[in-house]
Amino acid sequence: MAIQFLINVSLTMLWCMITMSFSFGNMVLGFIFGLFAVFIMRPFLPGRFYLRPLVKSIRLGFIFIIELFKANIHVFKIVISKEINITPAFFAYPTELTKDWEISLLSQMITLTPGTVVVAVSDDRKTLYIHAINFSNLEDEIEGIRSSFEAAIKEIGIR
Repeated sequence: MAIQFLINVSLTMLWCMITMSFSFGNMVLGFIFGLFAVFIMRPFLPGRFYLRPLVKSIRLGFIFIIELFKANIHVFKIVISKEINITPAFFAYPTELTKDWEISLLSQMITLTPGTVVVAVSDDRKTLYIHAINFSNLEDEIEGIRSSFEAAIKEIGIR
């Protein structure tokens, strides 16, 4: 995928040299033309089209921001309540991710979300041990992580 990006940048520079204009608008136009050319040449280039993982990564970022916002509101409600009525718990989350970077990214996203912390990863890298500040039930917790973070990380995965 890096070769596709380099070809796109090279075509952008070639476009700017041909038109003799290095303005921002012309560079964007050249980049779009280069992107179109790389898209047409993708059967002859190694890997998937490089823009697809970028779009999926941006989508994962938006999912993380939404989950972060929801978790902050939830923890804020716990903090400002007169009586603390929470049920903290540890639970094991079985992950379907296999690559180290995927498991690490999932662990960091869970830890950065307020109210949850990944305490450990099993030796076989198939289970994450998580502490939740307000635990409802195991099925809901697992499905919440699996349907948001893990599904988006799987889409990005280079397979």
